[in-house]
Amino acid sequence: MSLQELIESTVTGLGYELVMVELSPRSRLVRVFMDAPEKPRGVDVEDCATVSNQLTHLFQVENIDYDRLEVSSPGLDRPLVKAADYTRFAGSQVQIKLRMPIGERRQFNGTLIGIEGDQVQLELGGNTITFPLSNIDKARLVPKF
Repeated sequence: MSLQELIESTVTGLGYELVMVELSPRSRLVRVFMDAPEKPRGVDVEDCATVSNQLTHLFQVENIDYDRLEVSSPGLDRPLVKAADYTRFAGSQVQIKLRMPIGERRQFNGTLIGIEGDQVQLELGGNTITFPLSNIDKARLVPKF
């Protein structure tokens, strides 16, 4: 089982959603971003401590070699990583950066309509723009203050 799979099974087993794992081989850092969709205010410090303690024990048992483990919420500008994220956050303001430009644009800010098949739909100035999920380099929610 890969490190990503170990982390995902542990985080989901504790009742949370794994958003993303970042690995930094040079600094031997494992950074885990998690969410709690059923909690209205999201992940809190106690949730992060619970997952961190569990992962620390898991890494010892599995002999995972690392120097630092960071566990946190994805933040207000949560990245959209999985196809399900594009359904869950439909209606939200998002910022999307594409791998390959459409016309001469690679960055779009608009309202996420959702995903249909593998096509992400974005409302931009009253127009609907669609592009393949595979063409998205990065996508994040735009926080409301």
